[in-house]
Amino acid sequence: MAKYENIIIKFSGELFGSDTQSIHFPNYIKIAKELVSIKKNNKVKLSIVIGAGNIFRGRSTEGMNIDRAVADYMGMLGTVINGLALQESMEKEGIQTRMLTAVRMESLAEPYIRRRALRHLDKGRVVIFAGGVGSPFFTTDSAAALRACEIGCDLIIKATNVDGAYDKDPKVHKNAKRYSKLSYKEALEKGINVMDGTAFALCQKYNIPILIMSANKIHLLGKALNKGLLKLGTLVS
Repeated sequence: MAKYENIIIKFSGELFGSDTQSIHFPNYIKIAKELVSIKKNNKVKLSIVIGAGNIFRGRSTEGMNIDRAVADYMGMLGTVINGLALQESMEKEGIQTRMLTAVRMESLAEPYIRRRALRHLDKGRVVIFAGGVGSPFFTTDSAAALRACEIGCDLIIKATNVDGAYDKDPKVHKNAKRYSKLSYKEALEKGINVMDGTAFALCQKYNIPILIMSANKIHLLGKALNKGLLKLGTLVS
């Protein structure tokens, strides 16, 4: 039995785009195959939270003539687009999924109801959470932390385009140091911006560890759930 039995993975939206396309279907298929492998080879309950940075990011409109709340709602719709594409890719690989949205749109997905999410997980389905938290001014990182608390997850994985948390930007500074582990307090004090402070604070309160890792290493996750997480990225706990 894996040490972590109920995990939630937060995927940054940028992972689903390419240099020329905001929606690049081969990326959904690649990630779907890796998630299916994790699900088939480990007795874990698996949930997914999706960002929409490849389509639209609300906070990127600062200084433009658009209300921030409206921009955030547009971003929530972007997470549903990504969720539909990932769901379709996973279903084609033979894994049952259910997408639940915080913004009601019954023609596309089920509305988020905590008991319904728990029931789907008990039945062995992969649950995709879309629509963020359903309110503006909150990131999908916060949505991942909130859902993890609600459904009793024992690990959050932030799969992004960097392989952990660094003391400075590794894309700018070649001597940037990657942390193997941090406390929640250290992550907040050091201003680690790979994940937002609200998410760190919520996970600290309910003692849910966060693994920040590269999405390119997701295929290694299945074997590392019992041990070896520190080799994959930065563990905040």
